[in-house]
Amino acid sequence: MPISAANSARNRGFTLLEVLLVLAIVGLAGALLVPRLGGLDGRGFNVEVRSAANLLNHARRNAVVTGNPATVGFVPETEDGEFDYNPPIFSAGVYNARNIELQFQDSTGMREPVLEPLEITFFPEGGSTGGALLLLRGELGARIEIDPFTGRIYANEQESIR
Repeated sequence: MPISAANSARNRGFTLLEVLLVLAIVGLAGALLVPRLGGLDGRGFNVEVRSAANLLNHARRNAVVTGNPATVGFVPETEDGEFDYNPPIFSAGVYNARNIELQFQDSTGMREPVLEPLEITFFPEGGSTGGALLLLRGELGARIEIDPFTGRIYANEQESIR
């Protein structure tokens, strides 16, 4: 048997060092990836909260700039699907709550679940119908407050509001 054939037969496979190096790289990649996957529900919820707050801010700006009232409709999810909701003529948009429970707290502090489409209107002089919108998904909760006098929007993501 030639010497090169003996060396190639002996060098088949991986050394222990190569195997340990690959396992360390895979373990490190897993340690970096798993925490990111665990927080996806929270990040998705934050995106929903920001989307609702942005829609309200858009309506507020639209009312002031155009001189017409602007309304945002919040449509809750039902067991049958969605409501057949027709937004008003001065609608600035509709927020369809999917996998999110909606509650509304009026200026008197009365808090009720949103079971039918809810409309929040902004007026040209800057005011609004006001109140607080609560978005809930599992253990996650957020509160979006709408000032009735100034129409300003204050969003608090992921707070304990149950």
